Amino acid sequence: MSEMKTLARDTAIYGISSIVGKFLNWLLVPLYTYVLKETSDYGIVTNLYAWTALLLVILTYGMETGFFRFANREGYRPQQVYRTAWLSLLVTSTLFAVCCVVLRVPIAGALGYAGHEEFISLLGIVVAMDAFSCIPFAYLRYKRRPIAFASLKLLFVGLNILFNLFFLVLCPKIQDSALIAPWFRPDYGVGYVFVANILATGIQTLCLLVMTMPERGRENGASWHLLSELLHYSLPLLVLGVAGIMNQTLDRILFPYLYAGADAQAQLGIYGACFKVAMVMMMFTQAFRYAYEPFVFSKHKDRNSVEAYADAMKYYIIFSLLILLIMTVYLDLFKYLISPAYWAGLRIVPIVLWTYVFQGIYFNLSFWYKLTDQTRWGAYFSLIGLVITFTLQVVFVPRVGYYASAFSSTVCYFVIMLLSYFVGRKHLVIPYDYRTIGGYTCLTLALLAVYYGCRMLMLGTWWMLLIGTALLGIYLAVLIRRDFPLSELPVVGKYFKKNQ
Repeated sequence: MSEMKTLARDTAIYGISSIVGKFLNWLLVPLYTYVLKETSDYGIVTNLYAWTALLLVILTYGMETGFFRFANREGYRPQQVYRTAWLSLLVTSTLFAVCCVVLRVPIAGALGYAGHEEFISLLGIVVAMDAFSCIPFAYLRYKRRPIAFASLKLLFVGLNILFNLFFLVLCPKIQDSALIAPWFRPDYGVGYVFVANILATGIQTLCLLVMTMPERGRENGASWHLLSELLHYSLPLLVLGVAGIMNQTLDRILFPYLYAGADAQAQLGIYGACFKVAMVMMMFTQAFRYAYEPFVFSKHKDRNSVEAYADAMKYYIIFSLLILLIMTVYLDLFKYLISPAYWAGLRIVPIVLWTYVFQGIYFNLSFWYKLTDQTRWGAYFSLIGLVITFTLQVVFVPRVGYYASAFSSTVCYFVIMLLSYFVGRKHLVIPYDYRTIGGYTCLTLALLAVYYGCRMLMLGTWWMLLIGTALLGIYLAVLIRRDFPLSELPVVGKYFKKNQ
């Protein structure tokens, strides 16, 4: 029981720090859209950060999972495993950073950023530091130091926000001062986003090194034989990781190459900003994941575990559809999170919300192959999704622009969600509550149909907000009446029991 309490506490710390960090970083989106001069500037941010996400997976090459596997395997010294993985990531990350600096001109030309070669150098160094840091962060988790882990993660987020505010908001207002004028460039704009990132990442990495330097000693020295074992175990995971991350980022990587218009970066900026508006759903999915993962594995040996999985799926779908409704009917309010220059792309927000719903359901379904030790199916599904995403974007982005990017992600996760469900039924039978899930799905679609029907009548914003609130009230009334009575709420539930 004490181990489960420790697991729950650690999970809460990791989860809260991750969600808070993502939320605070999300708050930079309004800053960028209101402060950067052109939508194309945010297009640069969107495109290059999509590349960094892919490169991070490649540069860590599954070594984090390999470290956990061998550090906990009998017959291996954890400190030797750590030092070997640490040095491996240090060497490969350093080589990558050097290559980015030396080859910044041809790389910038290939990516369409000729004249801004320093962007490649800055982000190359940032990616290298982030890739290397994955092993020290894994070491903190191995040593069960969640507070240190969370503190360093939040340190980066806080510093990144402060540096962005300094360069993009404060400096333009005091650019004539003696301290600022000699080095500040008012026209550098988006470049300061990357400068802020490298400063925050550098400070975080230095603090991380101080806390996690490998222990000295001959018995803890790196081993070539151990490295070969680590790579043999970890490199196959790279395929799964690359396919998975490309399903999430390929739309923003390919867009500048596929879009036929001359304003590709501006269109990508609009797409990227509106995509971020929908990230409230992603944060909910992330929170659910941190709570659900330890729950699943702790319940796996229980006789009634499959019923618990079924309940978890039901409530995930119920509340994800609730968030989808909230975001959709109040989009006229949420749109003020971004500059009016980006509002042309707001129609993709409901599409992206459905993408996150399907992604969350797929995550829930994925536990059948994790619990039955058939993880190869995860690779199959990810590769199928990648083919779908790539094909749809190549065919349709030149014709309809970023709407095709949004739809390709939705179709990708919808298809692999269905595949995972039908294949999983043959390996692990889970008694999902199809009646309830289907009922809430039909209710949501019906409410959305009414809402969009009213929008076609060209009613005013306040009328639409009133109608949306009424439709949302219908969903909440069904939820409270049928599956989530107010008497079950913590703390305040006791005030409703006497009325039921």
